[in-house]
Amino acid sequence: MDPGHPNAPHLPRPALIDAYGNGGFRFAGMSHRGSLLCLPDGIWASTVATPDQINEQTLAQIFVKSDAIEHCLIGTGASAAALGGDLRAKFREHRIAVETMSTGAAVRTYNILMGEGRRVAALLIAVA
Repeated sequence: MDPGHPNAPHLPRPALIDAYGNGGFRFAGMSHRGSLLCLPDGIWASTVATPDQINEQTLAQIFVKSDAIEHCLIGTGASAAALGGDLRAKFREHRIAVETMSTGAAVRTYNILMGEGRRVAALLIAVA
């Protein structure tokens, strides 16, 4: 089932990320292998494994829920990678601030923003 499908398995609430590495994440007392898409209304698995797979389709859930999101973090793996101009324009169109950084930095920043009660989303690419 497509991870963007509303009936796809997901955690139906936001949660802090407790740990990352070894190809996955730990959050809400669970562990997940692979990348994550964290939204204000839940956490879904993401099929994105490398920064070059980030596109409008893989970020579609963010744009659909743009009224609930003020900031988006994109963790691009072990090192930071730039986001293309077309995608940056799409975020501007939806009035969402976007930052790309390594996944570790994105996890830490996501947890801080969540703790502040901010309306944050994150695409987090799993790292080894």
